[in-house]
Amino acid sequence: MKLFPAERFVLSIIVALFVIDATLITLKGIRIDYAGYLVCGLLGSGVFILGQFYRNSGRDLHIAAALTSAGLFVLFTLVASVFNYMFLPVRFAIVDPLLFRIDEALGYSWPDVVTWSATHPLVAKILYAVYATSLPQLLLIVITLGFTGRRASLHHFLVTGVLGALTCVIFWIFFPTLGPSAYQTFPQWVTQVIPLAVDAGYGRELVRLAYEGVVYLTPKDTLGLIGFPSFHIVMAAMSVWFVPRHWAFRAVIWPLNALMLPAVLVQGGHHLVDIAGGLLVFAIICPVSAWLLNRMAEREKARRAPFSQSQALATK
Repeated sequence: MKLFPAERFVLSIIVALFVIDATLITLKGIRIDYAGYLVCGLLGSGVFILGQFYRNSGRDLHIAAALTSAGLFVLFTLVASVFNYMFLPVRFAIVDPLLFRIDEALGYSWPDVVTWSATHPLVAKILYAVYATSLPQLLLIVITLGFTGRRASLHHFLVTGVLGALTCVIFWIFFPTLGPSAYQTFPQWVTQVIPLAVDAGYGRELVRLAYEGVVYLTPKDTLGLIGFPSFHIVMAAMSVWFVPRHWAFRAVIWPLNALMLPAVLVQGGHHLVDIAGGLLVFAIICPVSAWLLNRMAEREKARRAPFSQSQALATK
């Protein structure tokens, strides 16, 4: 394999999470949808291997970068989602009561926001569609950065996403939240009028998982467990920050992610403070990732220096 330092870093995290997942699944006796995970794993691995084929053959280094990163992105998403489930049932106090008090102090009520959106069905449907674009946006940006030769930005994007996701998961393990949907319901007419990505049924399943844990894992029914900080907001911030600096891309991505803020609240079943938490995670992780990549580049340069010197001496 021909991997750049950032790619090796992400691959090492994927392997580490896979080992942890496999160990905990065995110890906990969790049943697995092997066929479902195999298909997802083969998809990510296939894209990654295709990227490596392009890089090793020298056919197109831009396509190689895009496919290698896209494959790593898919594989990380897979093992990270399983990793999050390994810490169910929750072992620490759920912090939703504190977040509800903060919401109240800020004058925010999730049921009121959803009920208002139900009186404006077109707005609700637009927010529902916007909410579903988070992961497709990230894959689109990975491919765009790769195909346009912006390798440094692509690797910064990849490492920021991986570290941002791990930060959200680890924080959630120690300070778990279930979100307003786990505690609040709506009149029947609300759910009949608008589609909800996170409804009362979703909330009840979160409560069950939080207290009973998981006995069967399948990629078909994996839920987003993390409430605070909101990883949807981390992803939205990544899209805005890393989108290629071209008016056509900005004209789509910027308005789309401006709408992501209310979409996360209405469709994601979040507390208001979850938004601030997601923005804070991105504001910390993005520069940390840049620093880490610089350190990787320095170490790679130092590692290659003796080899370059020996080559120079051999040609004299």
